[in-house]
Amino acid sequence: MDKSWMNKSRLSQEYVDGVEQFLDYAFNNLSSDNKIVCPCIKCKNVRWKTLEVAFDHLACDGILQGYTCWFFHGENVPLSRTSSTNTPSPSSTSHPTTNNTSTRQDGTEELLRDAFNMQHHHDAPTFFGAHPTDGMEGGNETHMGLNEEQPSEEASKFYKLLEDMNGKLYDGSKHSILYFCIHLFHLKCMCGITGKGLDYLIDFLKEFFPIATIPANSHESKKVIKDLGLGYEKIHSWPNDCMLYWEEKEMQQECHVCGASRWLPTKSTQPENVDGDQVLYKQPAKVLRYFPLIPRLQRIFMSSKTSTGMSWHANGRTKDGSLRHPADAEAWRSFDARYPDFASHPRSVRLGLSSNGFNPFKLLSTSYSTWPVVLIPYNLPPWIGMKQSSFILSMIIPGEKGPGNDIDVFMEPLIKEVKQLWAGVDTYDASLKQNF
Repeated sequence: MDKSWMNKSRLSQEYVDGVEQFLDYAFNNLSSDNKIVCPCIKCKNVRWKTLEVAFDHLACDGILQGYTCWFFHGENVPLSRTSSTNTPSPSSTSHPTTNNTSTRQDGTEELLRDAFNMQHHHDAPTFFGAHPTDGMEGGNETHMGLNEEQPSEEASKFYKLLEDMNGKLYDGSKHSILYFCIHLFHLKCMCGITGKGLDYLIDFLKEFFPIATIPANSHESKKVIKDLGLGYEKIHSWPNDCMLYWEEKEMQQECHVCGASRWLPTKSTQPENVDGDQVLYKQPAKVLRYFPLIPRLQRIFMSSKTSTGMSWHANGRTKDGSLRHPADAEAWRSFDARYPDFASHPRSVRLGLSSNGFNPFKLLSTSYSTWPVVLIPYNLPPWIGMKQSSFILSMIIPGEKGPGNDIDVFMEPLIKEVKQLWAGVDTYDASLKQNF
């Protein structure tokens, strides 16, 4: 299929005709509920749109320039490179055969679909082969008769994880490198293994299973799955819990409350030479780890395994007057009466907040206290919502002492996101296959 229109001006007739051909192709191959993921610059293959809305977006905003292999819209990732002199085979743009559509038993493919908003498991294609840019020499090689461009950032992440998913742990293994790394870090989290302990475990496995393609250490393992995870932000703060160096105060060097420096005192004031430049290394006095809430809630709704339970409090629980869940309490009903618009949507998220300090070093003589702040989704049934796997870690507050009443200072990023959620954030529900 001719894709040269993607590089044309949006005002040209070639571009408009190309958009119409693309939409015809996409809706014929991958349409579900008369919607497709919109590949415009703003939607970035995340939001599901109808034909008319997708056309308006592509005509007004333009299509992602790096999205030259339309794998979100029914086109297969090529099994091998195609030279500029070869004519593409008809199978290069058709649906995969039944021999290639078997679902992976380890569930990794479904995990990738949830992570990249490809929820329609039976409608979407199965992807095989290597990264589309593998084997390029000088960027002059062509694919399907077109000059190739670097894929977009989202597509690059998908291709990398796809390569790791298809890469076997060893010859004859039923599981992939990606599956191994995911379960390795799940074991680390559930058993409280330190990073050094995980390195020892990896060395042990590599010694006894030399034929397996096991990453060199925990750092290399983390690289394999980093695009699947949800990261965190490091926000500098003052040990006296006066303020956060965040947003408009991010560039301040001193606390505007007590006037203390943002940085720890250094042993030497002499800068070090790094590649001929004078660099003075500074260590922040205190660092808050903040885990953004909105993308985590969106991931819950994007997963077909967890989205259904988010409306249990409204549609699934027994309503006989007995107190079995916070939704049965008088406070819940009072809140619903005060905000009927919020209560009318069963997918409106209700959260509980909990925090407590502990000494991570397990030594009573060590003066140190870490305060994790955890959110509990009350939408879920109690036998699921009260499990550790359902808790949402919001932030980790370190320090020699607990924040006490000054914990509200650290809540600023969370409060900002909660206000955004109250106003409304576009999200896709995988269980109902619709945006809300």
